Amino acid sequence: MEVTTINAELFARMFLAGANNLEAKKEWINELNVFPVPDGDTGTNMSMTIMSAAKEVAAIENPTMASLAKAISSGSLRGARGNSGVILSQLFRGFTKVIAEYDELNVQIISDAFQKATETAYKAVMKPKEGTILTVAKGMSDKAAELGEETDDLAYFCEEIIKEGDHVLSKTPDMLPVLKQAGVVDSGGQGLMQVLKGAFDALMGKEVDYKVETVSTGSSSQGTASNPYIDAQAEQEITFTYCTQFLIMLEHPFTENQETEFKSYLESIGDSIVVVADDEIVKVHVHTNDPGMAMQRGLTYGSLTTIIIENMRLERDEKISAMKEKEMQNTANAENEIKAAEKNEPEVPAEEKEMGFISVSIGEGINEIFRGLGVDYIIEGGQTMNPSTEDMLNAIEKVNAKNIFILPNNKNIIMAANQAASLTEDKNIIVIPTKTIPQGITALVNYIPDSTPEDNAERMGEEIQLVKTGQVTYAVRDTVIDDKEIKQDDYMGIGDKGILSVGTDMEKTVLEMIGEMIDEDSAILSIYYGEEMNEDSANEIAEKVEEEYPDVEVEVHYGGQPIYYYVISVE
Repeated sequence: MEVTTINAELFARMFLAGANNLEAKKEWINELNVFPVPDGDTGTNMSMTIMSAAKEVAAIENPTMASLAKAISSGSLRGARGNSGVILSQLFRGFTKVIAEYDELNVQIISDAFQKATETAYKAVMKPKEGTILTVAKGMSDKAAELGEETDDLAYFCEEIIKEGDHVLSKTPDMLPVLKQAGVVDSGGQGLMQVLKGAFDALMGKEVDYKVETVSTGSSSQGTASNPYIDAQAEQEITFTYCTQFLIMLEHPFTENQETEFKSYLESIGDSIVVVADDEIVKVHVHTNDPGMAMQRGLTYGSLTTIIIENMRLERDEKISAMKEKEMQNTANAENEIKAAEKNEPEVPAEEKEMGFISVSIGEGINEIFRGLGVDYIIEGGQTMNPSTEDMLNAIEKVNAKNIFILPNNKNIIMAANQAASLTEDKNIIVIPTKTIPQGITALVNYIPDSTPEDNAERMGEEIQLVKTGQVTYAVRDTVIDDKEIKQDDYMGIGDKGILSVGTDMEKTVLEMIGEMIDEDSAILSIYYGEEMNEDSANEIAEKVEEEYPDVEVEVHYGGQPIYYYVISVE
């Protein structure tokens, strides 16, 4: 079967088929995680990223290549989660920049789109590492450039590109020793291949499910777009009744003058104004007494979508009623729900302040520690659920400050935070590249109110480098990593750069990990015990550490984190 062109309708089917294929294979991809920990999330992150775009594609009744390009680019950009998801969104962003200019696609256009996709993704990563999804993408783009000179048959072209992608993927363990030792290929690369294989099935006319289901993010209501603008204080005076939120799908480039003019107009009819623009969309948020006026002005720049209008007075009354009802409930579960609801409410200051803080966190105890250190807004998430770029943007909108520090506290969330920062123009966003919860705590401890944002960023960045982090969990499969043989259900102590200890006895595993972390310069050791542990067990470990290392001060804190029995820091 020879195919020489792909029209918009077929391309939409191909994209949805690729998205659904990735969604169906996400758990398998999660299991390719190098470390055999119970929170592999590459498949989940990539699936949520592409499904965010797929929902927008599925909503287009009469697709054109330009409308599909906008939907794929903007949807994946806002929904991007984790490093793999952000990279996937950048691949889509580059690819769609090329195809948006055409009504139909042929071999040469798709070849050019592959080149642009790879170029865009590589630029988005500060230190590209070979043996990853980037390598797989580049291998396919190189093959596409080669085949573009040889054939006009898209069926042959796509089949050969997929073969090349599989070949490069199979070689990733030779490029990254950690993959070879674990006996797996790169999970991000595998995710990309599932997208292309699903799309190819649709191209070849195979029976494919194109229905896009709503994907649950699993994150708290605080970090999602389902109800993001409830006032934090139920008693707060409400000047403007309607919280109005919508997206403008731009018909022409949105100039700086237009953006300034639009913001000025919104200020004349309301407050709490946020206007975030990229090449294709403008995200608008305003509190006003006349939503129609805001939307009418928005229509002068393009078409509107994702319109949300909430009556904040009604919501306030309903919230007060709901809180009173919850207070009357006597069960422990109900009490926990009330507590969680109260803690998820960000405190919005009456007046704009100079500095604000957003932190990614997980676990009741750790959340409390961050709040005690001055964090304005906590995004529930972490290794088990990476927040998306849109979650970050929603948090930024909630913090009424000129300068906002974001603490990702996980290496897999830093790219999404940076992407959100790049999309924010009305506030100065500073991402401190914290890779662990203890690094985030240290960054806040070293914040000096009287210093400038730049000085604080430099100081915090330097101090987090002095923090060592160890985390204890269990293995979900047999493997060998860092020359350590690991059996399923073994306890593992994982340090900043690899496995520090393995064993069948938890306490011994923890103490062995601590022994690998402490050196002659160590002064403070902090133990954060998780939701499955208790204070007595943590104190027993602390006592043994104090006996072994009398010069080290030991602190014990309730963390409440899932998956990881202990999170331990050494400074």
